[in-house]
Amino acid sequence: MSEERALLTATDLHKTYGATPALAGADFAIRSGEVVAVMGPSGSGKSTLLHCLAGIVPPDAGTITYDGREVSSMSDAERSALRRADFGFVFQFGQLVPELSCVENVALPLRLVGTGRKEAEARAHAWLARLEVDDVRHHRPGQISGGQGQRVAVARALVNSPRVLFADEPTGALDSLNGERVMELLTDAARESGAAVVLVTHESRVAAYSDREVVVRDGRARDMQGVA
Repeated sequence: MSEERALLTATDLHKTYGATPALAGADFAIRSGEVVAVMGPSGSGKSTLLHCLAGIVPPDAGTITYDGREVSSMSDAERSALRRADFGFVFQFGQLVPELSCVENVALPLRLVGTGRKEAEARAHAWLARLEVDDVRHHRPGQISGGQGQRVAVARALVNSPRVLFADEPTGALDSLNGERVMELLTDAARESGAAVVLVTHESRVAAYSDREVVVRDGRARDMQGVA
């Protein structure tokens, strides 16, 4: 992929935890509106790659560039602001706030950037309806199923119109039927909004929803586009 066309790129990333290298020269690039599956065996470095791309952890070496800005040289506060404003996140177990209702969970990213309660919850209602879980909007996470909870988590990730959505094993805790429906809704909504999706998974059925696959092995990333 040409870097001039990419929204988010990583070049020669290195990250070591103790004596264990997690990334050893990984490269990555993604365009707006593209869904890229990051695959690899357990311990290959795929989740570390996502965390570095999202500005959650800084790489030891290498460069990450988002929309012309170098993420790898930002301060912690600058990276936090970037995550709130431009990035969305979906994790394996949803990580919803148990004390809040579903609509309050979805509205939370908007509230954190200063959106008024009424507007934030109206936008949250719209996303819950789009993800087919508006009927549980007043329930708390402990009162709904795993599949419903993950749809609520996807709504929360998309409510602030992120330019990049990071999904780390988003169907790992779901059965195949619920997993497929979550992936359909996630990828359809992201493509319609023009968001880029970095999808970490070890499941080929989940990766099938992507436009392109990148395989991480031994801390290095290999783009599988055009590879037989």
